Amino acid sequence: MLQHQLRGTVRLAANGTCALELSRFDLLAASPSARFWAADGPSMADLAAGRAFSPLPLNRTFRNASLELPFARPLPRLLALYDPDTSSDFGHVFLPNGTASELDTSAAAATERAPTMFDNCIPLSGTETYRLRWTLNASAGTVEIGLEAAIGSEYYMAFGWADPKANAPAMIHADVVVAGFTEEGTPFAEDYYISDYTECTLGKDDSPVSGVCPDKVYEDGKNDSVLVYGHRRDGVSFVRYVRKLDSDDTKYDVPVGATDEMEVLWATGKLRPPDTLRQHYLPQNHGGPKDTTYGFVRLNLSETVDNCLGPLDADNKEDQERIIADRKTPLLVTSAPAVRYPNPPNPDKVIYINKKEAPLLKVERGVPVKFSVQAGHDVALYITSDPIGGNATLRNKTEVIYAGGPDAHGVLATPKELVWLPDRNTPDLVYYQSLYEQKMGWKVQVVDGGLSDMYNNSVLLDDQQVTLFWSLSADSISIAARGEKKSGYLAIGFGSGMVNSYTYVAWIGNDGVGRVKTYWIDGKSAAGIHPTSENITFVRCKSENGIITFEFTRPLKPSCSGKVECKNIIDPTTPLKVVWAMGASWSGDDLTDNNMHSVTSSRPIRVLLLRGSAEAEQDLRPVLAVHGFMMFVAWGILLPGGIMAARYLKSLKGDGWYQIHVYLQYSGIAIMFLGVLFAAAELRGFFVSSAHVKFGVLALLLAVLQPLNAKFRPSKPANGEVPSRNRILWEYLHVITGRSAIVVGIVALFTGMKHLGHRYDSENVEELTWALMLWVLSVIVIVLCLEYKEVKRRSSDRSVRGHWVLGNTEEDDSVDLLHPDGTARNSESSSSGVMEVQLEPLNR
Repeated sequence: MLQHQLRGTVRLAANGTCALELSRFDLLAASPSARFWAADGPSMADLAAGRAFSPLPLNRTFRNASLELPFARPLPRLLALYDPDTSSDFGHVFLPNGTASELDTSAAAATERAPTMFDNCIPLSGTETYRLRWTLNASAGTVEIGLEAAIGSEYYMAFGWADPKANAPAMIHADVVVAGFTEEGTPFAEDYYISDYTECTLGKDDSPVSGVCPDKVYEDGKNDSVLVYGHRRDGVSFVRYVRKLDSDDTKYDVPVGATDEMEVLWATGKLRPPDTLRQHYLPQNHGGPKDTTYGFVRLNLSETVDNCLGPLDADNKEDQERIIADRKTPLLVTSAPAVRYPNPPNPDKVIYINKKEAPLLKVERGVPVKFSVQAGHDVALYITSDPIGGNATLRNKTEVIYAGGPDAHGVLATPKELVWLPDRNTPDLVYYQSLYEQKMGWKVQVVDGGLSDMYNNSVLLDDQQVTLFWSLSADSISIAARGEKKSGYLAIGFGSGMVNSYTYVAWIGNDGVGRVKTYWIDGKSAAGIHPTSENITFVRCKSENGIITFEFTRPLKPSCSGKVECKNIIDPTTPLKVVWAMGASWSGDDLTDNNMHSVTSSRPIRVLLLRGSAEAEQDLRPVLAVHGFMMFVAWGILLPGGIMAARYLKSLKGDGWYQIHVYLQYSGIAIMFLGVLFAAAELRGFFVSSAHVKFGVLALLLAVLQPLNAKFRPSKPANGEVPSRNRILWEYLHVITGRSAIVVGIVALFTGMKHLGHRYDSENVEELTWALMLWVLSVIVIVLCLEYKEVKRRSSDRSVRGHWVLGNTEEDDSVDLLHPDGTARNSESSSSGVMEVQLEPLNR
């Protein structure tokens, strides 16, 4: 929130003049239009109707300053620091319209109520980016403590008392409070006890709890710190809590003397969010030098000290969540109640983009930005030069509208699509707002170039927390991944889950250098994470505002063998299943269970690399099972049955064998086509890529050729005639094509089983493959038996026809087959008895 770290005390001038005195006044430099402002109330309408209280400009930084602001009575109801150009309220205080004593009383009450004001303050770190503020309530036996640090929202602030029995300052046995913010932005402050320099390990069986653990996980331990207030503003974390000086928890809390000088310790570091195994936040090792990320100080709570001069000035003041718009990735625009709007005052309902409240939107010139507006018909989205929105002409102001307008509204059932193309004339800063309501949106940062320009495709992965970019070349693929939330490391994996996946992990080391390493993960513990040596080049990794982005290029098919990473083959025509994970910290050397991710994708996303799109992973095994069954019926039963009918049933009378052959073949081809169409429709594509598809297409073509060449077969010769040359060639072609189709079809069945196992890692694929092999072997045995019988039958037929019909070439030609006794006649007798036969035409 851009509120410029406002802090101070206001009173009437002690000399009785009409002036307000400001003391201990802190403020980061505001815009030239910001002023002390008089208004009747803190609402947008009241502030807009107010007036400048003082002409003093606020475009410089004030550090523990003292100011005097003259005024003319009566006093306004409210004094604010306000910027009318952006309708920004940096802070305000209610003033009584009465005497000086009333003002003094009211100011004192306001001071007590202001959660950022304390009696004392000292810097803890040598860089003065971490401060301790406190107010001692000795009569109540409590101390109110404020921790303030210019750190990221993913960092913790720790402060507490060291063990007074220790010979030297140490963190072991220290009683500390760890404060910070949850991933939802909610502040927390909780008691921790340090029993070891490790992350908290919960006890199992007889092993005790050890490490940096919350008091409440110990036996008889409890949280004695009470959260009072917390906020994130201008890149600064602030948490206020109260604790007892003498706690009831004597085992894990250190008693604090109100007037004793005691050793205290402090630290900052990254915070690991809760996960399925641990339900509490775990502070990571501070990982830096003394007096920078941790240290020790002697402190007496009863002393009055104020060594904090001026507001903390963070390097990155824009603390609101960010969304980077990409090509082809629509932004979901909705509306919901305001929780942490960055520019108060604001309406009750504000704009959310991709489920994030009024995020900073980053777009690139030349890259179309697509909005899916579902915020309701009372929220018309538009891109404007006006930081307030709500139609500037109603305030007698001018604005430039770059996209959207009164028609850009919709609901979930009927969303409105709005496309905006920033160009080179678009300013670096514009705003997305509602045309009908002021201050519902926030900033749009317009930049030149980015990942969208460098990569051809991009998709949002599951839960819209990671964006994947890629570009394909002939034999390699360039990949980039960018988190959409702050984390210590970002990992993407190729597989159905993080377990059994090829994973790429990117993190920023303690030296500030980005790193990317590859792993094969086959378990849920650190022992199941195995480093690999994949050939990745052009590696880049950076962290911007806690958001990690990394890039690399790898071959589609690794040029190695024998190693697990050699199986990490990317087929562009096959959907690539991608998962992701984020965590607090990573180590390139010794991994432990402390490196477990804190958040991960709930399901894989199937990325269609050639199409440049993605879809949620669906279990298509039922679909593929139907496809496989239909192909088995076609290639395992019907088509082989038709061939066997033509081969072994010709001995039957009539043309029954021919009818069976035709019906079975046409039925098999029809079922085969249905199976192909069924699978192609469900898979939303037909790509000739895998071995299974290639064999399937070849079998399909061979099967289709059979009815086609049957259509053009030459006529059958009459009895006794010699078959024509074309007829003989056709018979050879028909037989060879049919039998080749069966062989290729059977191979396609086996490759289909292998493809199913590779796609889903199904446990029963091997069993189904063995069953298919047994079926094929059974058919082969049956064919061999039938072939043996057919050979014997034909051999017998040839023997019979050779003795009675065709004759025997070895027999004597003089045997008269027409004579009753079959006796031989010599030539003489033959010539002496001449028989004359008269032939007459039958159709005379």
